[in-house]
Amino acid sequence: MTRTFDSILGAIGNTPLVRLDRLVAHYGCQGTILAKLDHLNPGFSKKDRAALGVIEMAERDGTLKPGQTVVELTSGNMGTGLAIVCGIKGHPFVAVMSRGNSPERARMMAALGAEVVLVDQLPDSLPGRVSGADLAEVDRVASALTVERDAFRADQFERNGNPAAHEQMTGPELWRQSSGKIDAFCDFVGSGGTLVGTSKFLRAQNPNIKCYPIEPEGAAVIAGGNAVKPDHPIQGGGYAMAELTFLQDETWDGFLQVSGDVARQTARDLARYEGIFAGFSAGANVAGAIKLLKGDHKGQTVAVVVCDSGLKYLSTDLFS
Repeated sequence: MTRTFDSILGAIGNTPLVRLDRLVAHYGCQGTILAKLDHLNPGFSKKDRAALGVIEMAERDGTLKPGQTVVELTSGNMGTGLAIVCGIKGHPFVAVMSRGNSPERARMMAALGAEVVLVDQLPDSLPGRVSGADLAEVDRVASALTVERDAFRADQFERNGNPAAHEQMTGPELWRQSSGKIDAFCDFVGSGGTLVGTSKFLRAQNPNIKCYPIEPEGAAVIAGGNAVKPDHPIQGGGYAMAELTFLQDETWDGFLQVSGDVARQTARDLARYEGIFAGFSAGANVAGAIKLLKGDHKGQTVAVVVCDSGLKYLSTDLFS
């Protein structure tokens, strides 16, 4: 059956789920990795779901007024999703992003109608590697603009519409598409919305499903470590922030760490062996799943999300 949507917003979600059997064989694992292809969302990332969830929840409860400006800090993906959602719904959108993120993201947001404000990195930060301190400076600028424009702050780190979107969309889709045959789920932590929302739904269906946060090696503060290497290349997360709101009071079945080099190589292998052209965080997610299949989940089924498209990294060393 074919279906016509009233707008591009209807095309958010219901992304394909594919088996990564070739990659599993390449890495010598036993088991199955199921990859949710969220890089095929309209904004080329999973953040389209969170953007839609945050805006629609705020519209329903009256926090966001008709025609009111929306401001948000972003690594580019949430901003792209918000540019799409706000453009359709008639909200001017201001994206505030560190210059440490790839410029493709800023260009895409601008093309979608966003006003893009780029914030310089701190003097000791490396281009392409946004630290928690860099993010704090972006947050400062976004907060000031929110007051100045009398705007609604989308605040993906605090608004419940973020994890709710994954609890209501991503989790149910994974469950339905896999026929409930999932043993574990792991996700690279940015705001924590995907990990928390998806895990809540999956665990509600089957409490035996194990859920794991993924962090960069050297910045695994959720796991209780110290941020000795915050300058990793995995854009969109791993900011070495232990006090993420959505993760408070949540329990995990273990913790995974992936280096930037391993995330990069796994993303390249994902493209070469599976034809899936994705970004750093997707590489981190698949690398985490490979660790699980080589460990306690040998022979089982691990689900992951392909977070965003490799098209957003063409100016980086990801595919050079």
